[in-house]
Amino acid sequence: MPFANFKVPAGTLTEKQKEQIITRTTELYVDIYGERARASTLVVVEEVTDGGWGVGGEVLTLAKLQAPARD
Repeated sequence: MPFANFKVPAGTLTEKQKEQIITRTTELYVDIYGERARASTLVVVEEVTDGGWGVGGEVLTLAKLQAPARD
């Protein structure tokens, strides 16, 4: 069974955007594995609470993710 798990900051996607992620990901798996994959493809869009994840030992918040990149 094809499986994809998208983790996104809570409250940053609309229901329509989540639907698009699910639909497009399913179509990608169908393109790769064929039509037989459609019925068994599982896509999860998981919202992570602010500060509930990190990279490189640094806790990420929505404010940090939205801040302009530093040069």
